[in-house]
Amino acid sequence: MTDVLLPLAVVVPIVAATLPLALGLRYDRAGWPVAAVGTTAVAGIAAAIAAETVINGPFSHALGGFLPPIGIELVADRLSVAVLLLVAAVSVATLAFARVAGPRGNPFYSAYLLLVGGLVGMVLTGDLFNLFVFLEITGLTTYALIAADRSGASAYASLKYLVVGTVGASLYLLGVGYVFLATGTLNMLDVQAQIVAQAGYGDPLVRASYAFIVTGLALKIALFPVHSWQPDAYQRAPDSVTTIVAALVSTASAYALIRVTYTVFTVDFLAANEGIATALLVVSTVSIVAGSALAAMQSNLKRMFAYSSVAQFGMIGAAVALANETALLGGIVHLIGHGIMKFGLFLGIGLLALGYGSRRIEDLASVARAAPYTSGALAALGLALVGIPPSIGFLGKWYIGVGAVDAGLAGGGPIGIAVAAAIFVSTLFTLSYVARLVERFYFAGAGLPGDHGDAAAGGGDGAADAAATDGGDSAATDDREPSPAKTADGLPAPVEGAPRSSLVPDRVPTAPLLALGLAALATVALGFGGFALAEWFDPFLTEVFA
Repeated sequence: MTDVLLPLAVVVPIVAATLPLALGLRYDRAGWPVAAVGTTAVAGIAAAIAAETVINGPFSHALGGFLPPIGIELVADRLSVAVLLLVAAVSVATLAFARVAGPRGNPFYSAYLLLVGGLVGMVLTGDLFNLFVFLEITGLTTYALIAADRSGASAYASLKYLVVGTVGASLYLLGVGYVFLATGTLNMLDVQAQIVAQAGYGDPLVRASYAFIVTGLALKIALFPVHSWQPDAYQRAPDSVTTIVAALVSTASAYALIRVTYTVFTVDFLAANEGIATALLVVSTVSIVAGSALAAMQSNLKRMFAYSSVAQFGMIGAAVALANETALLGGIVHLIGHGIMKFGLFLGIGLLALGYGSRRIEDLASVARAAPYTSGALAALGLALVGIPPSIGFLGKWYIGVGAVDAGLAGGGPIGIAVAAAIFVSTLFTLSYVARLVERFYFAGAGLPGDHGDAAAGGGDGAADAAATDGGDSAATDDREPSPAKTADGLPAPVEGAPRSSLVPDRVPTAPLLALGLAALATVALGFGGFALAEWFDPFLTEVFA
């Protein structure tokens, strides 16, 4: 009966999403307790699924007793379990931040639980059309959550994401339609078998289906040049929403890209269609460099790390297209590591904004003296994003780089070497903006109150952000938040009424600070786990490359 755990993981958050609205008719603050119980239950179920997978191997559940390929199937293996655990951990930890940072309305928590249910469904489904359904649940709830603070800027960002996301979902669905025409089935494993037995890897319908699916997912992942929704969405969403969206939404779409490519179409399809694989590789390589360069031009912290995500997901896209075991292992490790790092980075940025009103690099002069623990965790996470060992950021980049070089030396042409070079260039760009952040934390002199010193030299928002709007509407993306107050010695002054912990000098609440510290520790601890991670994902990789 352990297979019942799979539908429970999906059903629990979706059913729980109805309770804040229903109980809200009587209780104004029912949302957070319901969301806390619901996400904690999902975390417990995820742990049980992981234990079952480790002990007895992959397992599945046929919904309604209708066996595949006719029925809808939920499947758990080492890859899906790793992403499921990430979803569960981040969704619980983000709630601790949302409780103090808001939004606090019952509709917000209903949408939050529905988002968690959509993400879990994307991770566990074994059916291509069902993946589309959960992709849409995730997208629709994300649009609503981004606009949760009801400001004009967040509404604009949400609308922009809605338009782009709808196009992406439509292209994905069109690709699924071509798959069904070519194979007559939608179950992932059955599609794989039917492509080999009937259609063949050179069938125009099969090629078109993969092209449409990958293009649709690229829009959801935010690969360059279809990334323009992401910086606005991350910047303008409430801080707690940015934290979960940055850590999980594009991550789940990147997981879907890996799953569809290697479980449905297989590595043999990529080998037989070098043009398609090369196109994905070129787009991903450009995304690696462009995302990092644009990130280095920013001074708003949320926009900076939003553009950073464009580069990081470019690395994962390249790992998928390289189609060798080392690169794919690196892509999967980087997928998990990126989710943890971006959760911690955006949580830390939100905590500094909550406690000190600081949202730009030039507002952070010597903030480590006022908030040493928050600043230390952010510095550690930033260095992990650069790829400084020991960190999971280093492991992911190393495996992808080695896989790219192997592909180039094995006759894959110069594109493999170009990917490795792009990762190196991206790392230099990442080091440049993370070094700016660390320098502001620890080495920038705190000037007089109201003195922003090197704002012009560091690239004020009016210059840097406007230069990096990718041709977008500067009125919509320009960032002109008021400068935060400073103390007599020039340090960032705590926001009046900001929550604080009695355990540390940081003017931040205890529970989110603990979550931030755990995220920083996890990035370092997993950096020591290269062999363990390789062993964990070995069953999936062996199946893919057998």
